[in-house]
Amino acid sequence: MSLSISKLLGIDAAQDEPRLIDLIQIMPHSVIDRRQRPGIANAIDGTVTTVEIVVDYHQEPPKFNKRLPYRVIGHDETGEITLVFFHAQTSWLQSQLPIGEKVVVSGKVERFNGQLSMVHPDYIIPASRNEKLPLIEPVYPLTAGLSAKTLQRAITEALARLPLLPEWIDRTMVKQFGLPSFNVALHKIHTPIDPSDLPVDSLPRKRLAYDEFLAGQLALGLVRHKTKKLAGKANILKGTYTQKLRDALPFTLTQGQNQAFAEISKDLASNEAMLRLLQGDVGSGKTVVAFMAMAQVAENNGQSALMAPTEVLAQQHFATIAPLAKIIGLKTVLLTGREKGKLRQQVLDDIKDGKTDIIIGTHALIQESVDYHHLSLAIIDEQHRFGVHQRLNLLAKGVHPDMLVMTATPIPRTLVMTAFGDMDVSILKEKPAGRKNVITAILPEERLGELLDRVNVALQRGDKIYWICPLVEESESLELTSVEKRFEFLHQRFGDIVGIVHGKMTGSEKDQAMLNFKEGKTRLLVATTVVEVGVDVPDASIIIIEHAERFGLSQLHQLRGRVGRGDKQSSCILLYKAPIGKIAEARLNVMRETQDGFRIAEEDLRLRGEGEVLGTRQSGLPEFHMADLEVHSDLLTIARKDAQLILEKDPHLISERGQALRLLLYLFRKDGAIRLLRAG
Repeated sequence: MSLSISKLLGIDAAQDEPRLIDLIQIMPHSVIDRRQRPGIANAIDGTVTTVEIVVDYHQEPPKFNKRLPYRVIGHDETGEITLVFFHAQTSWLQSQLPIGEKVVVSGKVERFNGQLSMVHPDYIIPASRNEKLPLIEPVYPLTAGLSAKTLQRAITEALARLPLLPEWIDRTMVKQFGLPSFNVALHKIHTPIDPSDLPVDSLPRKRLAYDEFLAGQLALGLVRHKTKKLAGKANILKGTYTQKLRDALPFTLTQGQNQAFAEISKDLASNEAMLRLLQGDVGSGKTVVAFMAMAQVAENNGQSALMAPTEVLAQQHFATIAPLAKIIGLKTVLLTGREKGKLRQQVLDDIKDGKTDIIIGTHALIQESVDYHHLSLAIIDEQHRFGVHQRLNLLAKGVHPDMLVMTATPIPRTLVMTAFGDMDVSILKEKPAGRKNVITAILPEERLGELLDRVNVALQRGDKIYWICPLVEESESLELTSVEKRFEFLHQRFGDIVGIVHGKMTGSEKDQAMLNFKEGKTRLLVATTVVEVGVDVPDASIIIIEHAERFGLSQLHQLRGRVGRGDKQSSCILLYKAPIGKIAEARLNVMRETQDGFRIAEEDLRLRGEGEVLGTRQSGLPEFHMADLEVHSDLLTIARKDAQLILEKDPHLISERGQALRLLLYLFRKDGAIRLLRAG
């Protein structure tokens, strides 16, 4: 008996409450074909085989040695087979395999000394009920606390209760691609009659992938539609502070920077609230573009807030922006967790009274105690390190402020569409003039002595070097060199010019360590990935990454971006411990072959999958159950256009198709988008 749609979808259920539909959305990863019935003599060793046998006799293990298996011997017209059971229940086996009866057994067969055996058959069915054997059986990912058969039974039962759902895909597209309905696609995948229905590029999977993409794009479109409806303030480009800033800069903006600023400037001047992502590879000059946007806002007496994920990065932005802001007549303040007492209160008073034009800080910017005079532009740096609620909390500090999100992590095009689909996108690809490519070398750990000799020569000529390790302390479970152990080793060899910085140090200790390195008091800095994002020491020219095989591609690219920031030729040495796996080897080779962050990001997506890129599982970026970004990326593009067209024609989803699409949003837990519709 089918359920009502509301019960199936859990329309009144809490957001994280399990629903029947969630079971049906678990996709099998492979299939077992039980149609092979070659007979015992022709069965191929190591394959899943189905045989119809007559049970000859049971061979129980001796009572004094229960560890020996229970055996049942049977035959067909071609030969003999032994069924093997460990820790068997004698009474159950005798009832399932009565002597002299015909039974059908299916499972993996093995041949030993010419004798065929099957250990713990997957199925034992009387020959008279042969039709009960599933000929094509889907195999699901292991789920904690559930056996494979229990999960499969639950999915089959949920499928039997699935009501007939209305069609939400445009009929022309269904016809053009030959897509089955949502119900038919699910039945073909969970109760297949042909193995060709299950592969990720099959029509049933394509149909479900498109549904998942369309739900995501529709939800993002509704968020965008809602945001754009909020009347923003028009911040017209007047040229006062922006032109002064151009004149004060010690360099000319690149073509890419001018293009990105033109796009942002147009958004700022509009009455609609801006929602834009500024993507730039390492060292492409995003901060300057953001500063130009702040200057345009200041021309209209508005305040700008820039929120960075770490104190180090916030301070660096402040060190870059504040001196130039002062030259052009703007006041900048820094607000992190470090400012205390009277100093903090003075900063808060200046923000509230409008004496401050630009506020740079960490999460401190969204604390309750912070009141803005007129926040017109909210900028978030390294968006993937913040949750969505933090982005919304910053927006709530103003009256429909414009929003600019920046990231130095190149994001694959498909992930931009799924994670930032509600935003317009500006991309900075070119590097500022004078920047040279970083020479990248791969070195096995066995050549550490040779590397140390090269480090010594580099230190003698005054170079600054980063030495990156993956752990703070020694770990027994992972044989990785810790920062502290490596620091002790290098300090003994090179003396006090060796410094250390890691995440367990206090904020002031980290700042001092970075300042010592910047000023040249230390010239070999042993560090964790705390230096991954944003740390700017232009004359650092060498970075050594130890256990490079343990890092993801994007992280390696970010770390490499710490050097090559000046006019000096720079190097990156990827030190690995053999043996390494194929994927780790592929990552290191990609690093050696290219400096293009966007190509690296695409390779990272291909090698690791969308769930891992950008730390997706931790950051709230979407994970897909039915879709595969590598296989179905063309469908994502179509779904994006489809969602845009739908919302242009039927923004409140009230048409017949719109009502069906509301069901789609519930199916894929996009309930927040439905609440936006209800709120108007």
